[in-house]
Amino acid sequence: MRFLIIAGFAESLLGFRGPLIAALQIKGFKVHVAAPLLPVGDPVRLELEALGLKVHSIPLRRTGTNPLLDIGGLLALLRLMRRVRPHCVLSYAVKPVIYGSLAAFMAGVPRRFALISGLGYAFQGGGKRKWLQELVRRLYALALGRVHRVFFQNPDDEAMFRRLAILKTTVPSCVVNGSGVDVASFTVAPLPTGPMRFLLIARLLGDKGVREYAEAARRVRAAHPDVHCGLVGWIDSNPDAIAKRELDAWVADGTMTYFGRLSDVRPAIAASSVYVLPSYREGTPRSVLEAMAMGRPVITTDAPGCRETVVDGDNGFLVPVRSVDALEQAMLRFIKDQALLARMGRRARQIAEEKYDVHKVNAVMLREMGIA
Repeated sequence: MRFLIIAGFAESLLGFRGPLIAALQIKGFKVHVAAPLLPVGDPVRLELEALGLKVHSIPLRRTGTNPLLDIGGLLALLRLMRRVRPHCVLSYAVKPVIYGSLAAFMAGVPRRFALISGLGYAFQGGGKRKWLQELVRRLYALALGRVHRVFFQNPDDEAMFRRLAILKTTVPSCVVNGSGVDVASFTVAPLPTGPMRFLLIARLLGDKGVREYAEAARRVRAAHPDVHCGLVGWIDSNPDAIAKRELDAWVADGTMTYFGRLSDVRPAIAASSVYVLPSYREGTPRSVLEAMAMGRPVITTDAPGCRETVVDGDNGFLVPVRSVDALEQAMLRFIKDQALLARMGRRARQIAEEKYDVHKVNAVMLREMGIA
């Protein structure tokens, strides 16, 4: 039995789908994976091949808003499926879901599944994005009408797809608790001593709330110069990306320390006191789950995907989207009452174990795909 997983970002196959791939292999599947930019000899490709996977590089641009330029990706996926003849296909991220699902239908793949791991740039904001939102909705509706089950990572996204008729009533759906987190790898780390240390890990996009974090950090540090505000991530090719000059200015004026892109975020989380993610919307933010598993309280937004991870006042605080004032006040609460750190951190770990353990999440997905 052959199972094909289609991703928009090659590294996510290891970081986000590794345990699911392992579970499929245990079930006896020969797992194929496809993603852009995976030439022969690429380090990520070599890691995937070392796991016993059959790896395919596809010409599908992860970013870009011209669907005419993605036709080549659709045709390449169709050729791939006709050659591999998978029994099951699972696609995740916007373009893989749209073009992967359509190709799977055209190739006659018996079992077709889609995972909506987040709505992305096309669904955020309005104005000049409205035409793009409408186009993506129509393409989603076309593709999802041809799959057997759709997985969502939060109930708000599922409700939106149903309300807008992107997902037909005849297509079953299921909400899972994000991508999960390996609680055996992300273990509790002692809280650092000394001044308070905040941390944000994200692609450097406006919709991740990076600018709000920078402004809140500037204000907090003006009153408490010993407080440390860290940032991990990279400048993306997304149209909503933070400009390098903005990042350089934040670092130059001491607002935050920039650690760049890290292959292993655990040391950065261990060195932090509180994890912060002021995102406008998520599927379920993996970085929040990792911080929770390591025993860190969380400040995040009362937004789809984010609000599911935090019980306000229990394992962290929820703040309104785009509110620098509320974010600043939440950060100050931890500075003024550091006893919150240990109590909320313990609860964060408990919630990670009970709700977000990756093996529990994958068990649900396998069962819903008829594989368990």
